[in-house]
Amino acid sequence: MTLQSPQMESSQTNTTDQTPLLPLLKEHFGFTSFRPLQEEIIRDALDGRDVVALLPTGGGKSLCFQLPALARTGLTLVVSPLIALMKDQVDALQANGIAATFLNSSLSAQEFQVRLRAVYRGEYQLLYMAPERLMLPESLNDLQKWQVNLLAIDEAHCISEWGHDFRPEYRRLVELRERFPALPIMALTATATSRVQDDISKLLKLQNPATYVASFNRPNLTYRVQAKASPAEQVLAFLQAQPQESGIVYCQSRKTTELLAERLQTHGIKAQPYHAGLTPEKRSRHQELFLRDEVQVMCATIAFGMGINKSNVRFVIHYDLPKNLESYYQETGRAGRDGLPSECLLLFSAGDAMKQQRFINDKPSIRERELARTQLQQMVHYAECPTCRRVELLGYFGEKFTSENCVGCDNCLSPRDSFDGTEIAETLLSCVETIYETSGFSVGLNHVIAVLTGANTEKIRRWGHNQLPMYGQGKTHSRSAWAAMARELIRLGYLRQATEAFSVLELTQQGQAFTQERHTITLTKPISEPARTAKPSDEGAHDESLFDGLRRLRKTLADERDVPAYVIFSDVALRQMAQDYPSNEQEFLRISGVGSRKLEEFGAAFLGTIAEYLESNPRQSFSGTSTVSTPSARTPGKPKPLNETTRETLRLFQRGFSVDHIAKQRKLATSTIYGHLEQAIQAGESVDINQFLTSEQQGQIAAAFAKTGLGNLAGAKELLGDLYDYGQLRLFRALHTKNGD
Repeated sequence: MTLQSPQMESSQTNTTDQTPLLPLLKEHFGFTSFRPLQEEIIRDALDGRDVVALLPTGGGKSLCFQLPALARTGLTLVVSPLIALMKDQVDALQANGIAATFLNSSLSAQEFQVRLRAVYRGEYQLLYMAPERLMLPESLNDLQKWQVNLLAIDEAHCISEWGHDFRPEYRRLVELRERFPALPIMALTATATSRVQDDISKLLKLQNPATYVASFNRPNLTYRVQAKASPAEQVLAFLQAQPQESGIVYCQSRKTTELLAERLQTHGIKAQPYHAGLTPEKRSRHQELFLRDEVQVMCATIAFGMGINKSNVRFVIHYDLPKNLESYYQETGRAGRDGLPSECLLLFSAGDAMKQQRFINDKPSIRERELARTQLQQMVHYAECPTCRRVELLGYFGEKFTSENCVGCDNCLSPRDSFDGTEIAETLLSCVETIYETSGFSVGLNHVIAVLTGANTEKIRRWGHNQLPMYGQGKTHSRSAWAAMARELIRLGYLRQATEAFSVLELTQQGQAFTQERHTITLTKPISEPARTAKPSDEGAHDESLFDGLRRLRKTLADERDVPAYVIFSDVALRQMAQDYPSNEQEFLRISGVGSRKLEEFGAAFLGTIAEYLESNPRQSFSGTSTVSTPSARTPGKPKPLNETTRETLRLFQRGFSVDHIAKQRKLATSTIYGHLEQAIQAGESVDINQFLTSEQQGQIAAAFAKTGLGNLAGAKELLGDLYDYGQLRLFRALHTKNGD
């Protein structure tokens, strides 16, 4: 069957455009209203127009092509970049009673042919394929015989080399426009700058597309930045404050993902690593465990993310500094897709920025290096800015956020103190100016700071900068403090840091004006590790005990069907059930996300659980808007019960076996064995310190902790060097803490 042009379909289009969409929305997806821009996008698609849709993560992009597929006959073809993403969406569609499938390399040859024949028979409304598979000659020939009425290209930013996930195979999709010029195309993405938006339209040869750009604001996300001190400890403290919640920790290196996951496991947290160096089978297994709530935390590189459609990710932590704001926005956007309050925490240190700078210096192209340096400066500016983080983030995408207080970032919730920085600014700007005037060239920030702090380097001696009047004038401040203040002067427009071949520091016109006519400059104290404060929430309160019971039921039903838990119901739906206590089918249908198919399949089970719960528990009353209570940290001092694997390690240790022997026998890392023993000590079990440390070694460790304090594990490790590993130090500390030393 040949594809018809929009002009040839005009009579059908006008009829279809009048099709009531809300009944379809409720019946198949359980919703009673559209999110912003969804209905307009759907109407244009049904009219046969090309569409570019930029909706934030969690903004309902998928519905924009899924609902049109239900409103008319024919096939909607969806281009999707990842197998996991296809399976996830198809599972969710089938759970809603929608005929959808995918064709990809995960299928056996026999299953592939079975599905292909069903597509030919017109049994499916949506078909998902990767661009590589779709552009094969045999697939292109198949397209001519299927009744395709819409081509939806998901993650469309992949077509642009300016996008953060550029995939060359997306460039070939333009051949579909050339081969099927009348086929309407919908290009969708969650994040794209104006330059990427232009690339999408141009490279796909879209014809007068209707372009929809929703707000990039995610009001349910709280953005925080902490000074990176002991990052593993910071992550652990964050997780222990919300022990049942699910989230992602993004790390720069593969090794860090593995070490951090192992560290979390020793503290009883279900965590797994994910990076490109793992086998495909292991990556797939870890992702599946995370999607099914059997793994709480995924410690991952940026290799993990695009295919993650998990709606109940409650937090995203950046263990290391992202390379640009677009990546940061995309990665934080994986939290709170269900619209419930979620946290985004960035651990920042200037050292991470220096590491990124070294990677940038290795790029072969001058143009690439300049672009990467600019993007890194924007990322550092965001991390250190004293103003609303939401304003900074949305401004990057060209959107203006007008509220004075977003009530959703650390700078708005707990503004940092400011101070009179006029003298500091004068000293720093004068130093930059004098170096240029006396030497005839500009230098980098590190050299300026070296002059101010009186460093005795070869360059300072060679260039005679130790003879300058401001040499050594800044010794009262540390190098890191000077660097932070200099970066703020860059943000305020007094200094410029070049992004060309040499990253030198220069005065701007504003800076030159200040040196000639001084005025007051106010600076902000650098970020520190703040006390954790809860964001006020307007989410309705609910019966948490019932919610936990419903969550267990959801997990059981999901396991039986071999799908992720959120495919059954989202957290939003479960919390509404735990608030409204529906007692019959009509009341159950009022729950967000409950359509006729889910009522038929799951209604009895959930209504039964709610009724059984109310037989022995009082119905709670929820009025007005109350803040949902969150799980509190485990009570200090209350020992966690030992599981069987920890007890087995303890039994072997008490029989006299060494840590190395136990690790080898049990095929576990030594750090895991040390973690087991630490848990045993905390639970009150007997562990003999003399079995793994001599008296002399104990004395050395005690001396180190005497200088740093028992709370500073990293400091003690630094003092002791490679003499002892972290596991030995943790055990020593655990024993001495238990004994009240």
